[in-house]
Amino acid sequence: MKTVTISSWFFFLMIPLSFFAQSTVSGVVSDANNRQPIPGVNIIVKGTSNGTTSDFNGNYTITNINEGDILTFSYLGFKSQEIAFAGVNTINAFLEVNAAELEEVVLVGYGTTKKKDLTGSISTVTSKELNKGVTTSPADLLTGKAPGIQITSAGGAPGSAQTIRIRGGASLNASNKPLFIIDGVPLDNDDIAGLRDPLNIVNPNDIESFTILKDASATAIYGSRASNGVILITTKKGTSGSSLKVNYESNLSIQDVTGSIEVLSADQFRQVVNDRGNPTQIGLMGTANTDWQDEIFQQSVSHTHNISLSGGIENFTYRASIGYNNQEGVLLTSGLERTTLSAALSHKFFDNHLKINLNSKTALIKNRFATTDAIGAAIVFDPTQSVYGDFPQFDNFYQWTEANGSPITLAAKNPVALLLQETDASNAFKSISNIAFDYKFHFLPELRANLNLGLDKTSSNGSKVKATDYFSSYAFNTGLSAQDTYNQQKENQLLNATLNYTKELNAFDLGILAGYEYQDFHTEQEDFTNIQDPDIETLKDTFLNLNLQSYFTRINLGYDSKYLFTFTYRRDGTSRFNKDNRWGNFPAAAVAWNISNESFLKKSLTVSNLKLRAGWGVTGQQDLGTGFYLPYIPTYTGSNQNSQYPIGNGFVTTYRADPYNDNLKWEETTTYNIGLDYGLFKDRLSGSVDAYYRETKDLLITNLSFPAGSGLSNKGAANVGEIENKGIEFSLNAIPVQTDDLQLNINFNITYFDTEISELYATQDPNFVGIPQGGIAGGTGNNIQIHSVGYAPFTYYVYQQVYDPNGNPIEGVFVDRNNDGQINPNDLYRYENPTADIFTGLNTDLSYKNWGLNMAWRGSFGNYAYNNVQSNTGYYNNVLRYDNTLSNSVENVLESNFTAENFLSDYYIQDASFVKLDRVTLSYDFDNLLDQIRNVRLYATVQNVLTITDYDGLDPEIQGGIDDNIYPRPTTYLFGINVDF
Repeated sequence: MKTVTISSWFFFLMIPLSFFAQSTVSGVVSDANNRQPIPGVNIIVKGTSNGTTSDFNGNYTITNINEGDILTFSYLGFKSQEIAFAGVNTINAFLEVNAAELEEVVLVGYGTTKKKDLTGSISTVTSKELNKGVTTSPADLLTGKAPGIQITSAGGAPGSAQTIRIRGGASLNASNKPLFIIDGVPLDNDDIAGLRDPLNIVNPNDIESFTILKDASATAIYGSRASNGVILITTKKGTSGSSLKVNYESNLSIQDVTGSIEVLSADQFRQVVNDRGNPTQIGLMGTANTDWQDEIFQQSVSHTHNISLSGGIENFTYRASIGYNNQEGVLLTSGLERTTLSAALSHKFFDNHLKINLNSKTALIKNRFATTDAIGAAIVFDPTQSVYGDFPQFDNFYQWTEANGSPITLAAKNPVALLLQETDASNAFKSISNIAFDYKFHFLPELRANLNLGLDKTSSNGSKVKATDYFSSYAFNTGLSAQDTYNQQKENQLLNATLNYTKELNAFDLGILAGYEYQDFHTEQEDFTNIQDPDIETLKDTFLNLNLQSYFTRINLGYDSKYLFTFTYRRDGTSRFNKDNRWGNFPAAAVAWNISNESFLKKSLTVSNLKLRAGWGVTGQQDLGTGFYLPYIPTYTGSNQNSQYPIGNGFVTTYRADPYNDNLKWEETTTYNIGLDYGLFKDRLSGSVDAYYRETKDLLITNLSFPAGSGLSNKGAANVGEIENKGIEFSLNAIPVQTDDLQLNINFNITYFDTEISELYATQDPNFVGIPQGGIAGGTGNNIQIHSVGYAPFTYYVYQQVYDPNGNPIEGVFVDRNNDGQINPNDLYRYENPTADIFTGLNTDLSYKNWGLNMAWRGSFGNYAYNNVQSNTGYYNNVLRYDNTLSNSVENVLESNFTAENFLSDYYIQDASFVKLDRVTLSYDFDNLLDQIRNVRLYATVQNVLTITDYDGLDPEIQGGIDDNIYPRPTTYLFGINVDF
C-alpha cells in the first residue's frame, strides 16, 4: 500500500513538469508544385492520437508537442510527409502529389481500373456515404444515393423486400432485377423460400462500398445477367501493417405507426347504417367503439449489435465480424432475428507474386410473418364490435357466425384473431464463400492469372399453422389445424478464370483480359399441405436446375492519359433455351477523352477534371422470372386424386401435355450512352451527366395469349415485341464550406426517365389492345393495368369519370370516348402509369468540430397510384351488402357517395408524387477517452421523418402502383454507439 501511495504522488508531481515541457506548433500546408494552400490536411503526432486538420487557407495549430516528436502530414492524393519538432514553433509543410494515390481505383467487371481511365457509366458509394439507421437489407444503405437507381421497399415489415431498378430495367415481363455480385460471387436473383429479401443475408455493417455499373459498355462483361445493370458489393477487409483493431456498434430503436387509413369511426358507421340499412342490419350493430387499426399495430422495439476484429502484418490481413439484429414489427406478431458471421483473409506468397483471398459470409435468419390480410380486415371490420366476445369455438375472438355457430364464409375476419391465431414462421441458413487465387507471373509480371471459386448455399424451411379454433369452415368442421410446410435447398456453384495482361508502352497503356465462367444453380423444394389430416395430405416436390457458361474478353487502350478506348465481347450459353438458340453474343465498345489532361487545361486552377465519354453495347436476358423453368422442353403433368380416371375398382393417373416453345431465344438490349464527368476547384464541385437510349427487342413474355387451337394452351412464353427507354442523369457533389472546424458536404442527384413499348406482336392486329396486367382486389379477375404499344409498361386502363359542376364524381357515369352511344370496354383508355418521370436524392453532411448532422431527402415526381383501398371499400353497398354481416368503409365514401363499386374508374388513379425526409442523424465523437479507446461515437437517428404528398392513401411509395393493404412504414427513433478500440 505504501508503494502505491508513493507512486501515485510521484505521478501527480510529474504532470505539471510534463506540461511545462510541451509546446505549440503552427504553420501552413501547401502544394509543393504550385504553392497553393491545401485545406483538410491531417496533422498528427506520430504514435499518438494528438492531431488536427488544416483550415481553408492551409493554416494549422497543434498543441502539446514535445521536442523530438514527429509530425505527420497526410492528405488524399499527396505523399505523406514527416517533420521532427526541434523546438521551432513554426513548421511549414510542402506536400508532393502522389500520382498513384491520386488515381483512385474503382471496381469494374473482373478487376479494377483507375478512375481516370473509366469509359463507362459507373457510380460508387463508399461506406462513409451510406445511409445511417435501421438497415436490415444492404439496399437500404443505397436509397437515394446515386443517379439512375431507384429503390422501393415492399413496406415496413422487418426485412421487407426491395424493388431495385437501374435505369428502370430493360425487360417487360422477364426479370428486371440487377445482378448483385458480392466479393466476386454473383448472387442467385430468384427468391429464397422463407426470406422476404435474399439480400438480407449480408450484414450492412460489413459493407465497404457499392459500385453500380449502368451502361452496356460497363455491364456487357457480365453478359446474360447484366441487361438490368450490375451492383458490385465490396465488404470490409483488414489492413496490412496495422495492429489489431476492434470495433463495436450497438443501437436501440423504437418504431411507431404515425398514420392510418381514414375509415368511418364507430359513430359515422352507425349513422350510415341507421340512414341506409334495413331493420335487420341495424340490429347487427354492437355497442363498442373499436379502432381496429389501433388494435393490430404496436410500438415495437429493435436492437442491433455488431463487433469486428481486423488487422494485418506485411503479407497477411484479416477481418472477422459477428452481427446480431432483432427487429420487432409494428404489425402484431411480425419480426425478424438475424445472426451474421463474416471472415476475410488474405495472404501473399512468393515475393507478393501469389495472393490468395478467402471470403465467407454466413447468415442465420428467423422470420415471423404477419399476414397483411389483417390490415385489410381492420379497415372493413365493424367498429361497433369488440375484439372479444362469447365465442368459445374461436378462442372467444368476436366473429360473424351463422345460426349454428359456424363462421360466415363471406364475412370479414376479426383482424386481431387473424394475427394471433396464425403462426407463419421460417428459418433460413445461407452461406456465400469464395477463394480467389491471383498470380503475377515471375517471368512476365505484366501478366496475371486469376481463379475464383465460389459456393452459395441456402437451406430454409417454414410453416404456416392456423389454430384448431381458427375461424375457418375446415377448422370448425374437423377440429384440426390447417398447416402448410416447405423445405428448400439451394446450391449455386461458381468458377471463373481470367488472364489479365497490362503494359505501358511509352505513351500507350494496354490492358487485355480473357476469361471463362461457369455457374450452376440447383434447387430442391418440398411443399406439404394440411399434414395433420392424412386424408387430404399433398406433397409437391420440385427439382430445378440452370446452367450458365460464358467466354469473355476485354481490351483497354489508352494514349497519353487523354484518349481511352474499351472493347468488350462476351459469349453466353444458357440451359433455358434449346441447343439451336442456346448461345448469345454480346459486344460493347466505349471511348473517352480526358479533356482536363490537355495542355490548355492541365494547369487550370478552376477545372480539375473534365472527361467526355461515349459507349455502345448489347446485353442479353434469359431469366423469364419464373424460377429455373425450362420452357422449351415438352413436359407432362399428372392428374391429382380428384381428376383420376376410374377403371374397375381403381383409379388411373392421366397426363396432360404442358405448353412449351422450342423457339425461345435471347432477349437483347442495346444501349447508347454519352456522359461527362466534371470536377471544379480541386473537386470542391464534382459530378457527372449521362444521357442514354436503350432498346430491348425479342422481349421474353411468359403470359402471352395465343390464338385458339394454335398450341397446347391459350397462354405461354414467347419472344414478342420491343421496348424503348431513355433518360438523363445528373449528379453533383459539393463542399461549399470547409474550414478547420466546419465542413458541409452536399450530394445531389436527379434522373429523368421515360419508357415506351414500341412493339408487342410480330404482326399488327387491329383488335389487339394489349396484355392485361395488375390484378386488383374487388370483383373477379379485374385488372387495372395494361401493356400497350405506344405507352409505358403497366399503364392504367380505366374509364374516364364524369363529374358534376361541383367537382363531385357522378356514380356510374363515364365518358363515351368512342362516341358510339354506349359505355363498354371499348371506352377504356390508357391513363398515367406508376413509374416516376423524375426521381431525385439530396444528402447533406454537416460537421462542426466533433458534431455531425446528416440529412437524406428523396423525391419522386410523375408517378401515379391506383387507390385499391378506396375502390374496394369506399361504397355503401360494401357496408350493407348482406343481412347477416356488416363491413366498414373508408371515409372517402362520404366524398364520392358511391353506392356500388366503380373499380375501373380513373377517379381512383391518384397522383402519388412525393418528397420524403428519409432520415436525420445527429452524432458526436469523443476522441481519446482512454488509452485503449481510439474513438467513441454517439448518434441519434430519426427515420421516415416527413412525407410531403397530395396522395389520399397511407403512403405514396407503392411497389407496382396498386395500393392494397400495404404494411405501413413506421417512424423510427434510434440511439446508437460506435466504439473503436
